[in-house]
Amino acid sequence: MLTYRFDMADPAELPDIPRPSQLWKQLSAEKKRQAADAFWEDENATNEQAEAVNLIAQRIKFRLKSVLAMPVEKKSHYLLTMPAVSEMLAARMLVAYHLQHQRGMMGAFLDALGIKHEEGIIAEEEVKPPTEDALKQAAATLASSYPADDVSLYLSTLVWQDPDTWGALADLPETKPREITNR
Repeated sequence: MLTYRFDMADPAELPDIPRPSQLWKQLSAEKKRQAADAFWEDENATNEQAEAVNLIAQRIKFRLKSVLAMPVEKKSHYLLTMPAVSEMLAARMLVAYHLQHQRGMMGAFLDALGIKHEEGIIAEEEVKPPTEDALKQAAATLASSYPADDVSLYLSTLVWQDPDTWGALADLPETKPREITNR
């Protein structure tokens, strides 16, 4: 299952890829809007939604109750105007985006790895971390079928979600945003 856990680790142990908040900032306006809308509809994001409601209420000087009553479009608008969001909030928005808009790519990646899934959601409770070679081949398969920015965002999101399972993806060129790999 696609869940998110963001463990504050020793900086030396962090993957050499943009953090969720940096990935969020790099998204196009359209993808940010899609991610924000998906986030408000995500039933598993209640903690992060509470954080977002608090941020919005503070920023626009509204009561929490008033922000909660706003339609999704309005809450998304205010969330998109935030100059910065926490790592947890950014990570949850990225996960919500993928769950709502990138299921095909998620499924293709898991198919390439031979992992059973239901519409891109891993069907098993525990997944044995794929080998580095298997990850490399699966990433290359995605890169040949999907836009590079989408692949990079997805693979980076996986690494931040579960570094124990997906950490080897951080070293692959498909995970690096174009501006990083072209240096």
